This record gives sequence, structure tokens and C-alpha cells, in this order.
Amino acid sequence: MTIKYTVSIEQAKSHLFNIKLSIPKHKKQQLTISLPAWIPGSYMIRDFAKNIIQISAKSVSKQQELILNKIDKQTWQLDTQGENCEINYQVYAFDTSVRTAFLDDNRAFFNGTSVFLQVSGFEQTKQVVEFISPNKAEFKIATGLQRAEQTKIFGFGEYMANDYAELIDCPVEIADFDCIEFEINQIPHYLILTGKHYADKERVKRDLTKLCQHHVDLFEKETGGVPPFKEYWFLTNILPNSFGGLEHKNSTALLCSNFDFANKNRPNELTEGYRTFLSLASHEYFHTWNVCRIKPVEFIPYQTQTESYTTQLWAYEGITSYYDDLSLYRTGIISFTEYLSIISKTYTRVYRGSGELKQTLNESSFYTWTKFYKQAEDAVNNITSYYTKGSLVALWMDLTIRKTSQGEKSLDDLMRHLWQNFGMQNKGTQETDFIEIFNQLTGQDNTAEFKHILNTPEHLLLTELLDKFGIKLQITSAKISDTLAKETDNYQPYLGAIYKKHNLGLQVMAVIENSPAEKAGINPKDILIAIDNLQLDAQAENILQNIQANTEVKCHLFRDSQLIETQLVLSLNECQLIELTESDKALSAKWQQII
Repeated sequence: MTIKYTVSIEQAKSHLFNIKLSIPKHKKQQLTISLPAWIPGSYMIRDFAKNIIQISAKSVSKQQELILNKIDKQTWQLDTQGENCEINYQVYAFDTSVRTAFLDDNRAFFNGTSVFLQVSGFEQTKQVVEFISPNKAEFKIATGLQRAEQTKIFGFGEYMANDYAELIDCPVEIADFDCIEFEINQIPHYLILTGKHYADKERVKRDLTKLCQHHVDLFEKETGGVPPFKEYWFLTNILPNSFGGLEHKNSTALLCSNFDFANKNRPNELTEGYRTFLSLASHEYFHTWNVCRIKPVEFIPYQTQTESYTTQLWAYEGITSYYDDLSLYRTGIISFTEYLSIISKTYTRVYRGSGELKQTLNESSFYTWTKFYKQAEDAVNNITSYYTKGSLVALWMDLTIRKTSQGEKSLDDLMRHLWQNFGMQNKGTQETDFIEIFNQLTGQDNTAEFKHILNTPEHLLLTELLDKFGIKLQITSAKISDTLAKETDNYQPYLGAIYKKHNLGLQVMAVIENSPAEKAGINPKDILIAIDNLQLDAQAENILQNIQANTEVKCHLFRDSQLIETQLVLSLNECQLIELTESDKALSAKWQQII
């Protein structure tokens, strides 16, 4: 038995996918169909079914309409009497993110969770998708779905999945895109670039090959060096000022900006944008193992109709975040000094936020559905990120394993153990599994310390541990900091508000706890229009830079269209920096060694 979907993009101008779901004869009298409420890897209820515009059903053999009974916001039932039937529906698609679907004259993209209805009871059945060729000869298809025998690579026609889970795990890109091809241990990889770019393709190919090879070698060191897929796809959408990624088992959907690639005119330069792109690609490729296959027990199988709670995201996103930039150093793309600078910035972001002292890592993971993915203006003060602080826990794990094993083991060994004993066995992890493996590799019982780190809202300072690896951790006050907490060489007192330009002045996005802005009663969404009786326009920073610290000045703002005056006392910079520097090359080599 085969479930078949037919996808047409003929209504691209209306941003509507036309989809036909064909269900053959079956033994059930009644069928239930539904669409997922969220997509694995992005932990928020998104209610994809809200984008279904029209839906109808009919019996093919009897050529008569079937009634679709609505059960809830994403579920329907229909009486089929076991006959073969068709469901025709339209999906509105105009979201350029990596999570949903998009369609216009120039490009089509979707995740299966946005467009493929699930037929209850037939989730383990073979799924076939036929793509109808549009009237655009230049359009090609890129996807991790299996191609039917008669379908050529990049061609329109039939594609297949072994089951529904695989079907919705393979995003699809349809456009006139560029493709960079390379191989890792004879496995083809495809970097798809959709949108305007000026990439030095050969350099991107070379760097991305290094990163992918690193991850394959790490996980498959003891399993023959063959990754767990037959091909891999980086589906990259290029838009101004864009960033993002979402992992899948044999592909990833990426978002980046037009100039986030190696520049042909500057062959020896590593720009911040290009480094960020490589780190993003590294992160999502590492997820091929860590979360796509090694995953929490709560995610086996994914229950995409409602939230699935786990306290382990610190490991899956945190460890992955540790390796994404570490692999850039290990492959020679950045220097060790540059790598330490990256960790320093991560450490500083975590340390500056008061949320680290209020929310534990386990809580951060568990409440991702509301507090992390639905961040309000208070998030800067009240939550901690399982990405960034999780990466610091991974650093602690790596260095502790190396220290206690006298350099014979590392975090790499823990990841390989998880892959071989959990990922390859389709067995979900629990928190105790990480602790038990960690204890085995260190040869000592670290359970109490490990649980303390995960369940206590406090700073994680690894000063003594880093010192044993020739790395000095210093906490210093930044010379200055603007309202976006960026270091600058210009004098500027501390305001403590995150803002953006507004046609009337500056719109406050968030207010830092215990800052001058909070003490002055400034709120998020306020529009600051004047400080010290001078209008806040393009010269806003000049005004702030010339006001003496600890001097009381008038601040005028609009709140709900009402003019308000308050007294503001700017202070000296209160922001602190954490800086990691190499103090002993012989000792630091023990951290850098790939075991």
C-alpha cells in the first residue's frame, strides 16, 4: 500500500500549493487525517493547519464527495467505507523562515510538516510525492527525499519516503539555484544556494568539506567512516540580513545574507559573516547525529500534535554549539586565538545576563516551548539559553574528561558512545545516561557536581579548570558599552536599554535589570524622544556620549501616545567582560589535541 501526494505550484502568484492526497483501498471504514502542530528541532506550537485554505474529499471509485468532519484545529475524519479516495487541499505559503513554507514566482520551499497531511494508521506506509513540473524550464528540485528510478537528480517527477516520519523530515527547495557538489567518504553532498550571492565557490566547497569530514570522522571513527545517509543537502536561502537553520537527518535548511560567503576578491580574508555561515553549517551538520538520531527518550517517536517536554536540550543544542566553532579551529579555518575570542564572547553573553541566576539549564530546556521560543521583552533579564550556557557545560565536560583521563579521552568519546549505544539503536537518552557515560570516562563519580550544574541557577566559572589547560580566565569591566552591549572605543555612559531607531526617536525593546533606564521608569515599547532637552534622532549617540555620568538629566518619552517626563541618571559602564587568553602553550595543546 502506498500513500501518494501530488504537489503543484501553478498558483505561485497566490502563494498557494495545490496538493492532492491519494489513498488506495483499505480495510478501515473511517479515516483520520491531520497536520502536525510543530516541526522537530523548533520547539513551539505553530499550528501549520491554519494555512490550509480549502480542503475537500471524494471517493474515487464512486465519484462522489465525502464529508470531512472537523475534529479539532488540525484534524479531520471522513467515512470512506474502505474505498480509495482523494483529498484535495491548498496551503498558503509565504514564510521565508526555515520552519514552514514559501511560494512565489521565483522560489518554492516547504517542510513536510507544513503541507503533507498524515493519514492515521498508515504512518509506516510508503509515501510517494509527485512534483508537477511548472512552466519554468530553469526550475530544479533539491531535497533529501529518495528519487524514483525514473526521476533524475534535480528533476521533477516522483520522490519517495519509507514512512511519514521520513516524509516530513526532508524539506524541498524548488528554484533556479546554484549547486556546489562535494564528497565525504564517497557520499555526495550538495550545497544549494538560492538567491543573489558573490560566493567564492571553490573556497566555500573546500571549507565546508573540511567541516563535514571532521564531523564524520568524529562520529564514525569506529564504524567504518560512512555517515548514516546516502547523500546530504544544504538547502540555503539567501536574503538580506537573514540567519537561521533547521536540522534534518540528511539535509538542513539554512538562511543567510547575501554577503555571508567567501569573497573572491579577498581570498585570504575570513569575514565575520562567512565565519558565521560556516559555524551555522557546522552546527546543523553536527545535528545529523546529535538530536536527529541521538535524541531524548521523549522524542522517540516525535509526537508532533502537541508539545513534547524534555530537560535535555542543554545537551543537544549546547554540545552542538560547543562543537560548531571548535570544528572551525580543528580544521584550520580559524586560529586558536580566534577560537578563544569566540568562547570569550559566548561566556560574556551568559555571564552578563541575570537570567543565569534565575533559571536552571534543566528549566531552560523544559520551558523552551514558552520561555525560549516565545521570548517577551523580559527575556533578557529572566531566562538563560540552553544553547550558550549548554556550550559552557560541554566545555566543562570536555576538559574534565581530558584532565581525569590524563589526556586519553575527551568529549568526542562520549559522543561516539551515545551514537553507537543510543543513536544507532534508536534508543532515547535520559539525563542519567549522560552522567553515567561521563563518570565512566572520567573514572570517578561526578554525579553530584553534574546535577548541581544542571539544577542550580548560578554562574559557571571554570577558572581553575581552564588554568590546568593553560588558559587564563579574566573578568574585567568593559571600558565602555553602548545600549546594545557592544564594545566601542568611544566614551559613553551606561543607559541599560536595548533600542532601535524610530521615526520619532528611539523605541525601547528591552530594559536591563537594575539599570539607569529601569530606575528612571523607562519601559519596553516606550519611544524616547529627548534626553537633556535635546531631540533623540540620528545624533542620539552623540548626546549620550557627552552627558556626564551620575548627572541627573530630563528624559522625555511617549508611552501609549502620552508625553511623559522622567529623571534619568546615566552611570558609568557596569558591563563586564570575560576574556580567555592562552597562558601556557604546552598545557593548552592538551585541550587542542584530537583524541
